[in-house]
Amino acid sequence: MPDERPSPEGPATFREVFANREYGAVFTASALSWIGDYIAKAAVTLLVYEETRSVALSAAAFAVSYLPWLVGGPLLATLAERHRYRQVMVICDLVRMLLMVCIAIPGMPVAMILALLFATTLANPPSQAAKSALIPLILTGDRLVVGLSMISSVGQAAQVVGYLAGAAIAAFDPTAALLVNAATFALSAALVRFGVTDRPTAMTAAHRSHLLRETAQGFQIVFGTPVLRAIAVLVFAAMLFSVVPEGLAAAWASEHAGRLDAGAAQAIIMAANPVGFILGGLIVSRAFGPDRRLSLMRPLAVLSPLALVPALLDPPPLVVALLAAACGFAVAGMLPVANGLFVRALPDGFRARAFGVMATGVQVIQGLAVLVTGLLAERFSIPVVVGVWSAVGVLLMTLAALHWPSRSTIDAAIEAAQQPGASAPRQAGPGTPGRHGEESAGGPAGRWAVAPARRDGSGTR
Repeated sequence: MPDERPSPEGPATFREVFANREYGAVFTASALSWIGDYIAKAAVTLLVYEETRSVALSAAAFAVSYLPWLVGGPLLATLAERHRYRQVMVICDLVRMLLMVCIAIPGMPVAMILALLFATTLANPPSQAAKSALIPLILTGDRLVVGLSMISSVGQAAQVVGYLAGAAIAAFDPTAALLVNAATFALSAALVRFGVTDRPTAMTAAHRSHLLRETAQGFQIVFGTPVLRAIAVLVFAAMLFSVVPEGLAAAWASEHAGRLDAGAAQAIIMAANPVGFILGGLIVSRAFGPDRRLSLMRPLAVLSPLALVPALLDPPPLVVALLAAACGFAVAGMLPVANGLFVRALPDGFRARAFGVMATGVQVIQGLAVLVTGLLAERFSIPVVVGVWSAVGVLLMTLAALHWPSRSTIDAAIEAAQQPGASAPRQAGPGTPGRHGEESAGGPAGRWAVAPARRDGSGTR
């Protein structure tokens, strides 16, 4: 069995990662479907606004894509554990392709558009969970960390490219943009079907219990194990602060644009974090070896909110953008390492469920962060809100860094998860869980020894 722990060897190269045919197929499929998704978001938002002239309904069309994670992300992700990962990804892509074609039918009522869009996004959690669980089966060791970094970076780039292309295509013909998205799903399904090996299910029928119970085991395994809980706290805290400049960009630009046009100021602030994220993921993963990246995790975690504290000084938009980019750089520098540790410390039969927990947590935390800071900005100036909010983040991240598990604890958790038939370690109580967390004596399947979604929920998206 290959040693998947971080090693003192040099970092894996991009060439080594992309030499893996299966990873190349998943990477390309992900990039295509993400770009198509963002094109469709821009198109649907414009389409609904043109049909209704309602800003609220237009915003609802944009926000509906987040609802599946909030109302049932972990439950839907658990479904991926019950079936072959390749099969889940292909079926989800084909379903989304067909629904996008339906949305593109001329004259479709707005209520039906929103309903179909919601149905389309119901496929996101199982598809992304299957992808998250599949990648550690394709890549091992430091190749996994570099591969996760590349997927995170392309997700950020897809967001920028997709929104720009979507706005341009939708201005000409929103229906064409929706059909482009349907085509990307068809290509994604083909790439996965013919480029990825069909592996058996992680959870066989004999190991299934009740879907709700299996979902609960995902929460138990994330929050019941010190190493995984520490990673979850670090990731959730990073999301709590890094999203704020982007979420408040419109109001920030309107009130503090200075010499810039308000629209240009908003665009600069919103694009800064993704750009910083892309640079951080590429540079840190390539410039430093595995051991150095692991040692940089805690300093980068503290730096991510610290970079935004100077917002207290009410800088101009260009400086705000630089601060947001620095924050994104720091988050991207530590997130792939956290991802790699998370998936290596997970027994194979729990990866999709754990991804559902992490992705849902990221969605909820980012939404709450923007909501709370937005409410605070109604009473206080935005620079003060962002600066103080980030200062609190420095304190939180410092506490998380101080309580970070020791290297020996991390290595022990990874080694335990890689043992044949590994399962979640027991909680105190009757019964001994067997493989895949089933019980041998009636007690609860307990704690365990990510690849979390990227900052807007996608993940190893």
